Amino acid sequence: MITSLQLRELEEKALEQGITVEELMENAGKKVFLATRKRFDLDGKHLLIFCGTGNNGGDGLAAAKHFAQNHPVVILLFGDKTKFSVQTQKKYNAIKKKVNILQITEKKELDSFHIQSNHSLLLIDALLGIGGKGPLHNPIFFAIDYFNSLPGIKVAVDVPSGLNPDTGEMKEKMCDVDLIVTFHDMKPGLQQFAQKTVVVDIGLPRN
Repeated sequence: MITSLQLRELEEKALEQGITVEELMENAGKKVFLATRKRFDLDGKHLLIFCGTGNNGGDGLAAAKHFAQNHPVVILLFGDKTKFSVQTQKKYNAIKKKVNILQITEKKELDSFHIQSNHSLLLIDALLGIGGKGPLHNPIFFAIDYFNSLPGIKVAVDVPSGLNPDTGEMKEKMCDVDLIVTFHDMKPGLQQFAQKTVVVDIGLPRN
């Protein structure tokens, strides 16, 4: 079991040992892909990846590279790209020419996005990670609504957006998912979802 504070301390320890944030992000994206593929039959699936602008979004961008090798992928990017960390910007640059990316800052911009009714969807929630504190704000607020409104298999990257990873409390709303691929160790707030949570190693040092 690991809290968000303990996880941040491990990330700092990793940096001291020469493990970069970019490496961790790449490992996270690959492990999300592998865990999803192991749990679900992805034949014929179209991928819709919901990304925020933080490092959780960077994990989603990293995962997109692996999914895009065999599946059509569309990334819905909620927020301002100028808020990217250096590492998330690199993941964005690496994937932007390989998949369709729609940047969304206002709800009305979703009106121009249409999904064909015959597409079988796999949706990835990479909107908020363990650092998402305080109340939800747009565009994340309406992104969660849109995510929950769509049919398909749904997977959360590390923690479902809108869930406090330490207490298990939900904010105003949260992404409802079928699988949670959480990093390094179980978070206290995920115990209530243990049956649909898998823990994956992304290369952080052990305590």
